[in-house]
Amino acid sequence: MTKIGIIGSEGRMGHALVAAIAEAGLAHAGGADQGDDVGALARASDVLVDFSSPAALDANLAACIAAGKPTVIGTTGLEDAHHAAIDQAAGKIAILQTGNTSLGVNMLAALVEQAAAKLGDDWDIEIVEMHHRHKVDAPSGTAKLLGEAAATGRGIDLANSSESGRDGITGARQKGAIGFAALRGGSVAGDHSVILATDEERLELTHRAENRMIFARGAVKAAEWLAGQGAGRYRMGAVLGL
Repeated sequence: MTKIGIIGSEGRMGHALVAAIAEAGLAHAGGADQGDDVGALARASDVLVDFSSPAALDANLAACIAAGKPTVIGTTGLEDAHHAAIDQAAGKIAILQTGNTSLGVNMLAALVEQAAAKLGDDWDIEIVEMHHRHKVDAPSGTAKLLGEAAATGRGIDLANSSESGRDGITGARQKGAIGFAALRGGSVAGDHSVILATDEERLELTHRAENRMIFARGAVKAAEWLAGQGAGRYRMGAVLGL
């Protein structure tokens, strides 16, 4: 039975993960939060799931490397330096990092990549996301994941092709750009729409999260899969066989 340890166990996702582990019939190895010994948790686990904070990432990776244990990273708000640290750690342990662990969202990303690849750059791409009032980062990790999928389909670099935070007189939309808009309010768990619009027609691909358990179930499925993999950096698409 796979033993799963949770980093960030006292957060809302941590509580959902405990329930999802039990639901899947797997073993909960315990949890670690700020000030706890992540190394001890890593040694007691077969695989770790990290939903803590970007500030804790380096220490968490070091603990997982020292114990030789794979880890699923669902923490959002990561920057380039964090991804560089993940790339380096993936040379030693198996790591699956994603902006969203929902199986439905990752299927959506595959559809977005396919649509972006098949439709020309005369189809404008806009990504709209809405989350609860307490979310601190924007665009969401999921929006970025969908943006990367669109950019991959187009064969372009998202960092050089994105538009966000439009306000005032911004000028005309750049051809081929991928736009982002973030909405915040209420208790929304997560809504994401990718809009592909051209002259006289529009295609909308949407995913709506109704409960955080979908993320927890996906993370547990990813952890169980990752426990059997060798060192490397993996994506949720691999869990789905995409």
